[in-house]
Amino acid sequence: MESTILAALWAAGAPLTPGQVQSAIGAELARTTVATILSRLYEKGTVARTRAGRGFAYTPTEDAPGLTARRMHSELRKQEDRSTVLARFVSQLTDEDEQLLRDLLDGEAP
Repeated sequence: MESTILAALWAAGAPLTPGQVQSAIGAELARTTVATILSRLYEKGTVARTRAGRGFAYTPTEDAPGLTARRMHSELRKQEDRSTVLARFVSQLTDEDEQLLRDLLDGEAP
C-alpha cells in the first residue's frame, strides 16, 4: 500500500490530504487507514507534511529512483559483510546494467 500511496503523491505533483489520496488511489481503504500509512511514511522520512486545516497534506520527499536508492542503502547498512552483498548484487546485474554502473562509476552520465 505504501507504494500505491507514493505513486498517487508523485502523480499529483502537489500536496494531498489523506482523503485526496484515498480518492486518487480508488482503493476500498478507509481514510483513517490511508492517514495511518501516510503517518508511517512521514516517520520514515519518505513524505513531508504541512498543515491543511485540522489535518495534514503530504508530499513525497524523493522521486521514485531516489526512494529506491535510499532503500538499497538501508539494506546495505544492515549487513556486516558489505563486500559480499555488493559482489552478489553486481554478479546478478544484466550486461546492460553492469555497463551502466561502470559508466556511472567512471563519472560518465547515462
